[in-house]
Amino acid sequence: MLRVPPGTDRTAPDRPDRRSPAGHRPIALRHRRRRRRVLAMFVSYRSPTVRPVPVDRWSTAQVLAVAPDPAAARTARSVSGAAKWSASGLTGEVLWGLCKGSGKNPYQVCVDLSGPAYRCSCPSRKFPCKHALGLLLLWAESGAGDAEAPDWVVEWQAGRAKRAARPPATTGPADPAAAAKRVEQRAARVAAGLDELRRWLDDQVDQGLAAAEQAGPAPFQTVAARLVDAQAPAVAGTLRRAGRTAGIGAHWADRLLGELGLIRLLVTAHDRLDALPDDLAATVRSRVGYPVATDEVLATPPVRDRWQVLGQVDSADDKVTTRRIWLRGAGTGRFALVLAFAAPGQTFPADLVPGTEVDADLCFYPGSRPLRALVATRHGAPVPLAAPTGAVDLRIALAEYSAGLAADPWRESVPVLLAGVVPTREGHLVDQTGDALPLLAGHDQPWWLLAGAGGQPVDLAAELGPAGLRPLAAWSDGHYLTAAAGVPVGPDGHTAELPTELLSAALVGTARRPWDGALAVGGQPLGAGGEGAAGVLEAAAVALTYRRAGITPSTGLGPVPAAPAESAPPLPAAATVRLRTLLTDGGAPGGSQIQQELLDEWLRLADRHGGLVPADTLPALLDVGRRHRALRPLLARLGGRRGRWLAGLRSEWGYLLYEALDLTVPMAGQVGSDDWETGTAGQRLTYLTRLRSRDPDAARELLAAGFAAESAPDRARFVEALEVGPSPADDTFLDGVLDDRRKEVRQAAVALLRRLPGSGLRRRMAERATACVRLAPGGTELTVEPPRECDPAMRRDGVDPQPPRGTGVGAWLLEEVVAGTPLATWTTAFARNPAEVVALAATDDWGPVLHRGWARAAAEERAADWADVLVTVSRQAGRQRRDRLPDHLLWPLHEVLPADRLGDLVADALRTDSGRATRLLGMLSHDWSPELSGAVADAVGVWSRAKGQNGWYLSELCRMAGTAATPALADRFHRLTDELARDGVDPGRVRAVGQLAAVLAFRSDMHKEFR
Repeated sequence: MLRVPPGTDRTAPDRPDRRSPAGHRPIALRHRRRRRRVLAMFVSYRSPTVRPVPVDRWSTAQVLAVAPDPAAARTARSVSGAAKWSASGLTGEVLWGLCKGSGKNPYQVCVDLSGPAYRCSCPSRKFPCKHALGLLLLWAESGAGDAEAPDWVVEWQAGRAKRAARPPATTGPADPAAAAKRVEQRAARVAAGLDELRRWLDDQVDQGLAAAEQAGPAPFQTVAARLVDAQAPAVAGTLRRAGRTAGIGAHWADRLLGELGLIRLLVTAHDRLDALPDDLAATVRSRVGYPVATDEVLATPPVRDRWQVLGQVDSADDKVTTRRIWLRGAGTGRFALVLAFAAPGQTFPADLVPGTEVDADLCFYPGSRPLRALVATRHGAPVPLAAPTGAVDLRIALAEYSAGLAADPWRESVPVLLAGVVPTREGHLVDQTGDALPLLAGHDQPWWLLAGAGGQPVDLAAELGPAGLRPLAAWSDGHYLTAAAGVPVGPDGHTAELPTELLSAALVGTARRPWDGALAVGGQPLGAGGEGAAGVLEAAAVALTYRRAGITPSTGLGPVPAAPAESAPPLPAAATVRLRTLLTDGGAPGGSQIQQELLDEWLRLADRHGGLVPADTLPALLDVGRRHRALRPLLARLGGRRGRWLAGLRSEWGYLLYEALDLTVPMAGQVGSDDWETGTAGQRLTYLTRLRSRDPDAARELLAAGFAAESAPDRARFVEALEVGPSPADDTFLDGVLDDRRKEVRQAAVALLRRLPGSGLRRRMAERATACVRLAPGGTELTVEPPRECDPAMRRDGVDPQPPRGTGVGAWLLEEVVAGTPLATWTTAFARNPAEVVALAATDDWGPVLHRGWARAAAEERAADWADVLVTVSRQAGRQRRDRLPDHLLWPLHEVLPADRLGDLVADALRTDSGRATRLLGMLSHDWSPELSGAVADAVGVWSRAKGQNGWYLSELCRMAGTAATPALADRFHRLTDELARDGVDPGRVRAVGQLAAVLAFRSDMHKEFR
């Protein structure tokens, strides 16, 4: 049967009986039990003897390890906050709680920590469900309450104790003679199946493996199915996997021949079982697929040690997920492998948590240099492992790998514990002696390790195979760092391992190119013997094992430079737990867009609090910064020196170097002044920006010296870099750039000069504007004389000569001149404030043109006083008046308005125009005032019940309010959700308000964690 955690209910967890009225189980439940019976044919497990130990609080990693799938782990975060639990407690070994759900009654949740076992009154069929996981997370991160256990908890606990007291069922065959006969019959079937496999393998090589490229995996699957019928499931799975490589990738034939050679070697070894040593015979039997009873394993002498849980790897195959958990004995120095299996939706046991050490007895499966074991008895609770013992350098690890292959050539990898290794830029790990080994493809960019250890030497656990190291975890300064999941790679990453003459014979076929059995590797004859197809396969197995066992480390690769030490303190621990939640898909309520907005808010809160994010979160945060430019300044401050160091190692993160420039700390990959002429465009821009922040004049002079020789894109980028540290001294250089032959370069200079106080461009635009627009005698109106044409001087100053369709040349040139003129020009020339200037009437109906020009200037200068006046005048004009500004000019003015003024406009729109209200709310920044939040809450209450109200506006209003309204309104919206549900309001509207309440509750907890 499936391996389940010790103490877990063997039947379905305690749930309300879901039988139909006729007393039959639902079809899905019958199918699930049938699947369990099928899996029981292949996997057996007996619960180890567990001595009573005190209940210690679990770690977050331990909780997430029992999640049935990643989706359950993500959704559990939405119910892990204290606000979701009306009551909780720990009674003995039972953790319980009442979780607020969408219904009237809370969900009743229980977890027996001694198992663990789970109970929840929700309808989910996942064990454990998100509520049980959420309760465990709450307990792990902040502890449980002290409420007295209610009756339903006591009853469940008593029921479990009663079932545990039942005598165990007897095991062992009822009829030993019949059992022996079945064993004999199975051996005969396996021998017949392998004999057929031998003939089929020889036929493939005799006819030529080139045909496999066209045939694909189908022939392999057919033979594998017959092997399953012959009760040789392990070799059937190996053949099936080998068939998937046929015709796939550049070196598919090399991989296929190597796998087939090892299978042929296994068949030959099975023929000689009686002549093999007992341990090697046991290895061959396990590779073929003979089962080993759990009782037989547990009857072997146990090995007691303090077993260090190094790491784990999950792999899915044939609808069953396999978890490999690697352990190492602190005293014996022996590695062990504990396998666990789970069907989809089922959970793995949580008794072996990576990064801990447990005192236990292990019993090993028989075999040559055996690794697989079962936990027989635990002698205490696991304790955190600050650092493993027994780490070795790379050469010793390679020797262990060679010894493992010599004992079991079918072994894909061996566990290693490496001492003092550091990543290199080439995708290797180098030890303190200078030896290096490559990281497995897909794992060769270990940003998790670089971020967590900062380039310092670490002890690292890994699986070592022919293609390199697959990291499991590392220890840095007492911290356990879990390796990130690898990036999927294609088959082209495989390198050829077999001699070309052997591969050629197999591809063409021995029927057309006979094989004489002579083969040498590295000048040494292998002595594989054999001719024909069988000889090719045997030689392939020997050559492959010979090459893999003879791998040597690389030399001459240097480690990455270490990161500089940090001086700022870390952020609060509870807040960093929340950060990891927000960096996990589905870790917050409301969907991906709201989760991103919540992450933005978390970063702002962290910036106000002060401190540094955990180093292990930096890769994910830097990836966020690639997509969201507005967050880059926050990331630069919160990432500290470690973040800037990482940015110097990866070009995609190089943006961070432009945001925060720590001139006292060198960064990896940064260029110096002597490399200004030879660096890449990004490196040169980085240097110029850093120099500009330190010495603006020196940076400008450096750029000016070789500006004409730069390419057009580089000229534009370098000019934009001068926005750092602007000064009047820049005017001469930038004014000269206005004569550049490329438009994008001139536009970059115009943008800077229009913002540079006292620039020549601003003076020239002001002179043109005051020549076109003058105060008429009497001082009550303006006389306007637009430019007749766009002369070369105007073009040079950025005036666009081409008007939009439907606009006259004179009107367009006037608007362009007014838009490029500093607004202070008008208040100074007319001795009036902005409201009085805008109120002046213009002759010949030029008023709308002036308003459009002023609106563009106000938006560019971020002039709130001008924007307020223009918005007010436009609103008073109405929709049909020519004085009303077009939307593409009006809405940018709203973005300039102060928050209180914009809030007044929103409050008015909420009562009159829902579409305008939602658009204005979108312009408001985060952290709405309590007054505005209250107005929005009132509107939600009205809109949610208004039958004629468009439901989209309510959903959009709730979405925006969730991430901007004051979190103190969470309880109000929870009550509103319950009221709407009782009143029978449309479920879509109830969901929108319920989601708003959930997001506000999430934010409320998030704010408290920074206090």
